[in-house]
Amino acid sequence: MSDPVTFDPESVARLRRAIVRLARVLNASAISEDLTPSQASVLAIIGFRGPIGPTEVARFEGINPTMLSRIVTKLDSAGLIRRTPHPTDQRAALLEATDAGRAATQRIREKRSATVTAVLADMPATMTAALLAALPAMEDLADGFDRTAETR
Repeated sequence: MSDPVTFDPESVARLRRAIVRLARVLNASAISEDLTPSQASVLAIIGFRGPIGPTEVARFEGINPTMLSRIVTKLDSAGLIRRTPHPTDQRAALLEATDAGRAATQRIREKRSATVTAVLADMPATMTAALLAALPAMEDLADGFDRTAETR
């Protein structure tokens, strides 16, 4: 087995700056829907996985229940999600996206895709191929942060 590659502090700083800049650009699509990035992310999870319980959403998002409650209240009052009774536990509710919520999520995805596609079109093919090849590593990095957060 080969020695693991290590990142020096400057490389870690460069990675962080790149991720923050990417997030800022991609989050603009949520803002165009009058949603915060967290609200758009919660809406997407509910739309993709719903009906889903709030506890599961909080776990996927890595946010505390109080924050999730505020987000769910905003999305519900905006008509983007609805709360439905849990089929086996009348004390609990499930969350599901409305047609308007699914449409908003789709518009956000399309705007993000168009933004990324436009930038990638101007990049050399070798760089776009490198970005595509790096996706599994980036996903593993994000999963590693999730695992670390679970043990705190």
